[in-house]
Formats: sequence, structure tokens, C-alpha cells
Amino acid sequence: MSRYPKLFSMHRWTYLQRLLFFGLSGPILALNLWILSQIFRYFEHLIALLTISAILAFLLNYPVQFIARFYRSRSQAVIVVLLLTLAILVILGITLVPVVIDQFTQLLNNIPAWLEASNDNLEKLDTWAEHRHLPLNLKSFGTQVYTRIESQLQVLATQVVGLALGTLSGLFDTVLVIVLAFYMLLYGADLWRGLINLLPPKIGLPFSESLRLNFQNFFISQILLGLFMVATLTPIFLVLRVPFALLFALLIGMAELIPFIGATLGIGLVTILVMLNSFWLGVRVAGAALLMQQIKDNILAPRLMGEFIGLNPILIFIALLVGAQSAGVFGVIVAVPIAGTIKGTIDAIRLLYPPKVVPTDMVPSKPCIRVSTEE
Repeated sequence: MSRYPKLFSMHRWTYLQRLLFFGLSGPILALNLWILSQIFRYFEHLIALLTISAILAFLLNYPVQFIARFYRSRSQAVIVVLLLTLAILVILGITLVPVVIDQFTQLLNNIPAWLEASNDNLEKLDTWAEHRHLPLNLKSFGTQVYTRIESQLQVLATQVVGLALGTLSGLFDTVLVIVLAFYMLLYGADLWRGLINLLPPKIGLPFSESLRLNFQNFFISQILLGLFMVATLTPIFLVLRVPFALLFALLIGMAELIPFIGATLGIGLVTILVMLNSFWLGVRVAGAALLMQQIKDNILAPRLMGEFIGLNPILIFIALLVGAQSAGVFGVIVAVPIAGTIKGTIDAIRLLYPPKVVPTDMVPSKPCIRVSTEE
């Protein structure tokens, strides 16, 4: 009889252990996440530089592999590719960058006049609606929007001044990124192999392959799609006589780096800015940009990206929000390929450990009991 109270106490102790485990796991996990976030905040600039260098080295590795066929050593191919990259950057810095900076400065100077002209147009529209007894009050709504835009412009102008003052540090960061990318191209494979070997083989190999495929599919495809939008919209905007055509086309193309919603956000922002100057010109700009976006999404994107990462759209938006909260714009850019890497790794591990399914023909059937109705 004494055995039953002992079994009951053991069962109760096991239940309390499970309850204690699940009760403490949440706070411990939250504490670890908070500690990791504080570490990330402290080393945020260094992590950003290392990540940008790694992405640059990853993208330059393809031309290095191609040019290495014509040289005896990989280091010579790396030097040739870096010299070509520096030459392209210098050419862009001499030709394209001054034009973009000049157009951006003129845009900031012209927006207040555009806001005033747009406010006058809304006042005329309100007067027209008032004579016809229509319930419109666009001027008050426009005033609120314009006040918000002016406040954002002041913040943007302050950031531009800060960027101009920090040109020297930005130049130092650029040189540091190029130097780090150079050494990553030379010795990054050995370092990455050593880091992967720290993980179990059944986890390290799927993770490495998933990371390579996701970042390759994402950055190469997004850069090519962004270049397509810039190359097609720039002449269209010039034909439509859109002010600051190159700047607006570059804005839409750069927004393409934000997956799935970037191009739409860029087109919407450019349309609003153009509408401040001319409503019907903004409508034409939106129509042309949306047409190019449809061509990109339905013809080019499926060929370049394929199935991409296979993430659910809801998970993509969650990844974008988490990336924005963690690291701002940079976090938004890398959030989706990181989420795809995690999903690809989990899928590969699940394939290594498939669930055990018991075949139905191995399950013994219960004998049928026949009830006789005959007396």
C-alpha cells in the first residue's frame, strides 16, 4: 500500500519540474534576447561594416572566379577585379554622383514652392465644390499633410548637413569596406569553412548552402531589377519632362532593394512629389512606373528569382518589420535573405530526419465479431 503514495509524489514532482521549466524558459529567453540586442547596439557600426564587406566580397566572387581562369593565382584575379571596381566607382563619383546631389539639393529647395502652389490648387477646388454644395474640405487636409512634409524636410536637411560634415568618416568607412572585402576574397573561404566546421555537419552544411543560395538569389536579382527600373524610367521621365528625372528614377531603383514592397513605396513617394508640382504629370509618372513594374514583376523577376526563398508573404512582412526594428534600413535589406536562410536550413534538416510513418498494412486489424440473428 505504501507504493501508491510514492508513485503519486514522483508524478507530482515531475509535473512541478515541467511547470518550473516552462515558467522560467520565457523570462530566460527574453533576457538572452535583450542581452543580444544590447551587444548588437554596441557593435552595430562594426557589424554593419563587416556585413557590407561580406556582401561585396560575395558579389565580387563571381567575376573573380571568371577572371581567375586566365591567371595563375586567385590573388591576381582579386586585384584585377578590385581595380576594375574602384575604376567604376571613381567614374560614377565623377559623372553621376554630382548630378544626383545637385538635383537632390534643388528638389529640397523647390518643395516649399510646390507645396504652396498645390495648396492654392486645393483652395480653388474647395471653392468650386462649395459653389456646388459638395462636402469637400481638401484645404484643411492638405495643410496637415504639408505641415508634416515640411517637418520631415527639416529633419532631412539636418541629416544632409550631418552627412556632409561626416564625409571624412564616410570615406574612411568606404576604404575600410573595400580593404575588408579584398581580404575576404582572399581568405574568406578558409575562415567560413572553419566557422561552419564548428557546427554539426548535419546543420553546418545545409546552413552554408542555404545562406549562399539565398543571398545569391536575393542580391543579384534585386540589383539587376533595380538597374532595369533605373535604365527604363530615366528616358521615360526625360520624355515626359519630369523635373529631377534621374533622381526620381534612382529613388525607385534603390527602393527595389527592399523586397516585394520597395518598388511600390518608391513609386508612391515619387508620384506624391511630382503631384505637388503638377497633378496630371504625377498621374502620367505613376502610370509609366507601374507599367515598368508590371513588366519587371511578370517577365523579368520570375526568370531571375525563380521560386526565390519560398517564404509565406506574411512571414516576409514579419521579417521586414523585425529587420527594420533591429537595424533600420540595413536590417530591412538583409531581413528577407536571412529569413530564407533559416527556413532553408530547417527544411534541409527536416529532410534528413523524416517523420516515421507506420504503414497501414502493418497495423493488425481487429477481428470482426459476427452476431447471428438466427435462433
